[in-house]
Amino acid sequence: MTVCEYKPGLEGIPAAQSSISYVDGKRGILEYRGIRIEELATKSTFLETAYLLIWGELPTKEELGAFEREIYLHRRIKYRIRDMMKCFPETGHPMDALQTSAAALGLFYAKRALDDPDYIRQAVVRLVAKIPTMVAAFKQMRKGNDPIQPRDDLGYGANFLYMLNEREPDPLEAQVFDVCLTLHAEHTINASTFSAMVTASTLTDPYAVVASAVGTLAGPLHGGANEEVIAMLEAIGSVENVRPYLEECLQRKTKIMGFGHRVYKVKDPRAKILQSLAEKLFEKSGRDKYYDIAVELEEAVEEKLGSKGIYPNVDFYSGLVYRKLGIPIDLFTPVFAIARVAGWLAHWKEQLAENRIYRPTQVYSGRHDAPYIPITKR
Repeated sequence: MTVCEYKPGLEGIPAAQSSISYVDGKRGILEYRGIRIEELATKSTFLETAYLLIWGELPTKEELGAFEREIYLHRRIKYRIRDMMKCFPETGHPMDALQTSAAALGLFYAKRALDDPDYIRQAVVRLVAKIPTMVAAFKQMRKGNDPIQPRDDLGYGANFLYMLNEREPDPLEAQVFDVCLTLHAEHTINASTFSAMVTASTLTDPYAVVASAVGTLAGPLHGGANEEVIAMLEAIGSVENVRPYLEECLQRKTKIMGFGHRVYKVKDPRAKILQSLAEKLFEKSGRDKYYDIAVELEEAVEEKLGSKGIYPNVDFYSGLVYRKLGIPIDLFTPVFAIARVAGWLAHWKEQLAENRIYRPTQVYSGRHDAPYIPITKR
């Protein structure tokens, strides 16, 4: 067997074949099942996109209606899960609460029939339906409040915003949030998706698969970056401070949050759409000074680092949009998870079709034939 060249982080090494999504980082192209993200963002909905990702084709009107009804029917969570969540520390991060709660679902739906299409559909419906409810419930319970119950008359994104703030969002807010979910639903084999695939390859239950992906998404180099962007913009404080801040970052070789991507060498197509969504929101409800800071920072970074292929990624504008929608900063990454569960489940389902457990090799760099030293001589 030939040992391949070691690449830290498996950079550029194919780990699977997939027909779920495609990225061309040089041209700024993202496709879900062959459909450009720009088309889905303007013509589709999140639940229709989730169906496309998981089952491989756009649904008929009847298929989409049935899927939506199933999702709405399963949005509530069992009281024992709510009771468990009430015991979580108030200072705990919502991603940790979500990971624990997602894993706990497997206790209540313990049957594991990975060759049964009905089981797979039920698991998909439960996870897509209940993850938003658990995120919103923890937001309320950590303040000592009871969770706000889902409303069956509201769509997927609108219902989440309602459960979060007990205020029905206006149509623009609901539409913008639904598009945000679509943009974050899938992105090839990123860290959390790979984590999901490795876990899935052991043939464990789908709740453990999603819980493992949530734990991976929580890291600041993955989903947690959108929280860091807001902290950075607040630290800059004003448009006038943008360029001095950037110069200091460049001198210290400090990472500029929300910029650069392992794949994209041009502006992330999702960032372009998110920026247009931010502009719509700010046009309706008033300008945000942090948006002005962000625009100035993007211009300054492009001048300094554009030649190196460093441009805004999906995290750069998403936090500004979420904050405008009344979503707390530490819920930005759980919102990412609400969307990405569609992609994780699509890869789970694809993994099951031709499963082989992941067992990569390694390049050993340690000693050989080392002597054992008795404890009295150490």
